[in-house]
Amino acid sequence: MVNLEWYRTFKAIYKTGTLTGAADALFISQPGVSLHLSSLEAYVGYKLFDRTGRKMIPTERGKVLFNAVAEPITKLEDVEKNFQKSTEKHTPTISVGMCFETFQTTLEQYVSSLPFNLIISFGEYPEMLDQLDKGILDLIITPKKGSSPNIEHEAFSSEQIVLVGGKDVDKAAFNKLLKTKDIEQIEEWLKNEKWYGTTGDMEHLFQFWILNFGHKPNFRPNYIVPNMNSIIRCLKGGTGLAVVPDFLCRSDIESGEVQLIWEGKKKFENTLYFGCRKKTNYQTEIEHIKGLFRKVMN
Repeated sequence: MVNLEWYRTFKAIYKTGTLTGAADALFISQPGVSLHLSSLEAYVGYKLFDRTGRKMIPTERGKVLFNAVAEPITKLEDVEKNFQKSTEKHTPTISVGMCFETFQTTLEQYVSSLPFNLIISFGEYPEMLDQLDKGILDLIITPKKGSSPNIEHEAFSSEQIVLVGGKDVDKAAFNKLLKTKDIEQIEEWLKNEKWYGTTGDMEHLFQFWILNFGHKPNFRPNYIVPNMNSIIRCLKGGTGLAVVPDFLCRSDIESGEVQLIWEGKKKFENTLYFGCRKKTNYQTEIEHIKGLFRKVMN
């Protein structure tokens, strides 16, 4: 008999486009994702994806299967979450959506002390906004505001997107170039360094490059790792550059394990918002979580 988790994993791979992205979305290991996919492919008897580099491209049969199972799986997930809430009368369960890095840097350290149950979801911001509007999520942390009249957004902090590097990067040489204001030479110097990026998400790098050089970067990062916290840990090895939100590496910069290389010609900042429904039964629990975020990020 088919395991329904195989379908859930298949849907996650289809939507994220990578095994790593599916693993992050489901909060399971990448080998577990691979096992689910191979088991499902063996069960249905045909390939569901073509593996092109790091991307998972759905086959025609994969597309047909996704169209058949996506909506039923989503409904089952909704039932699962809503039923869990309705049956836990004494201890509320709060569902919160955010990116993986934000969770690790902020809320993770407090989870064991929370006086209520917690479900953390990772995903793309449009998807989280939709789940918040439908009542699947109770609170989201997002740099983007939605347009639903049922959702209110509260700005609570900001993140600056900065260029950082390992402690062995020759920052003095780069600073000399900055004084010349020769944009072409500055860009060339940066391109000759080793770069880190994350799977499927280059938005910060693209926006930083466009803001400072007027176009998207015409190179690919040398090393692609699962998430931005992985980048910070890799940079502690001494070399390499990356564009990341400053709050992820503030303590590492202060300790000297990572260098702040450049803030850019113009500061690149995102406002961070709490998003929640205007009508909720969990106002007390939501305010508790908001307080923890303010404590860490302000």
